[in-house]
Amino acid sequence: MLKRTTILMDADLLERLARYAARAGVTKTAVIAASVEAYLESNDTVPDLPFLAVGKSDHGRLSLDGRLIARREAGQRPLPEES
Repeated sequence: MLKRTTILMDADLLERLARYAARAGVTKTAVIAASVEAYLESNDTVPDLPFLAVGKSDHGRLSLDGRLIARREAGQRPLPEES
């Protein structure tokens, strides 16, 4: 599903974008999306989880605590039922 957003861009860069898109026969949206995808592929790293374990525990909250830690390590906010 596509969603709309607004970006601010230097006028010269926007003109270069328009010229490139016209030459390539694609939309500015396609160029921007491909550029963002390429940027994120090079710069957005998935953090390594510091642990991975499977087992049984008598501690009833262990799985909830583990999920909370994993979400925190991944840079995500805890879900409401985990806090």
